[in-house]
Amino acid sequence: QVQLVESGGGLVQAGGSLRLSCTASGLTFSTYSMAWFRQVPGKEREFVGRVSGGGERTYYADSVKGRFTISRDKAKKSVSLQMNSLKSEDTGVHYCAAGNRVPLDYYTAYDYWGRGAQVTVSS
Repeated sequence: QVQLVESGGGLVQAGGSLRLSCTASGLTFSTYSMAWFRQVPGKEREFVGRVSGGGERTYYADSVKGRFTISRDKAKKSVSLQMNSLKSEDTGVHYCAAGNRVPLDYYTAYDYWGRGAQVTVSS
């Protein structure tokens, strides 16, 4: 059974930093792209960024480029999202996802999801 478990959400002031982590089990970790999405009520799940199966390539939404960094640890089967210079518009439930279909910048490409971690940025 595949499980993705996020940790590290919370409340932070604008300009601050948070780090989210996601640990995977029950899947062949290196064969999946790992991504982070976020969602606010009433809106579609939004792509934040992703990392390739081998960890060599990362891709980010324009809204987070230069502020967020994704990394993966093969040995720990985990992926992290370091969020710096946070803005109020970064608020939302952040989800970790594993997938290998296309397009990888859209939530339909992902087969497995964590339960989400709430990130709230106060202005």
